[in-house]
Amino acid sequence: MKSLVLLIVVAFAVGASAQCNPCSTMKWATCDGTNCQCVLRVSSDGPGIPLNCSALIPKCFLMKAEMYRARTGQSTRSSGKPTEHAFVDNDGIYDPDCEANGRFKAKQCNNTNECWCVNSAGVRRTDKGDKDSIKCEELVETIWVRLQLKHKPTGAPVDPTALRQAIGDAISKRYGVDGKLVNNTEYDKDARLIMVDVVKPKTDRTTDLSRAAYYMEKDVKILPLFTGENKFLPTVGGQTLDFEDIVVYYVDEKPPTFTMKRLTGGVIAVIVVVILAVAAGLLVLFFARRRDRARYEKTQPREMDEMQ
Repeated sequence: MKSLVLLIVVAFAVGASAQCNPCSTMKWATCDGTNCQCVLRVSSDGPGIPLNCSALIPKCFLMKAEMYRARTGQSTRSSGKPTEHAFVDNDGIYDPDCEANGRFKAKQCNNTNECWCVNSAGVRRTDKGDKDSIKCEELVETIWVRLQLKHKPTGAPVDPTALRQAIGDAISKRYGVDGKLVNNTEYDKDARLIMVDVVKPKTDRTTDLSRAAYYMEKDVKILPLFTGENKFLPTVGGQTLDFEDIVVYYVDEKPPTFTMKRLTGGVIAVIVVVILAVAAGLLVLFFARRRDRARYEKTQPREMDEMQ
């Protein structure tokens, strides 16, 4: 009798799980239980992170999930600078430390003794340093992202005017970005490059621009994080644009604090060569002026003697 009851309970649980809808914004999520709570597993132990599937998942949680899946052999594929202070994420993915709400902690170490400071998008904005010596006083807010998209060749020319409207609408619809924040779109038809600026007020601490940027990167470079395989494919004048590359630039409310001590030997060598070349040019200019001045001084007395 007890075995029968147990089988009924298990069957009910499996049936309840089967009736749960998948998480539309995170294909790796597991949704089960009587209330169909969707969670994202980021470690081999623990219940997982509860998700709000009506919104994009915080980037910090997504990166932790990717690292976990990579460690356990699970697939992760199923899934021009606007200012002088803009920078790209050259470090790639790491295992981040997250706040309970999905925000990045200001100090990141990737489970090592070497740490660095990040912005609200989780991108390194300082040199790396010793775990005990480096200090990250605050999580600096990313207030502007520039999305540089390169689309594949099309059968007919793309109308720049229609493109600007279509791209803004598509980003707003797919990633939930307020259309008012998409404040500039430029198009280089020869290079097939589209540059989209998404900017929020400096006082805004609610809007997380990194979420949309990260989802878009996955759409273009790998496969969507959304449930289903539909990609970011805006339609412009009857033509569907497919993209082959994307670069994301981040602009923070405060400039990053990189120094030369972390530059590679090759980069430093180039800088030194440029400095030496400039110095040599200045020296040549200095001696040339001295030579011309000496000639002038020698010529001037001779002309005065002839006049006398």
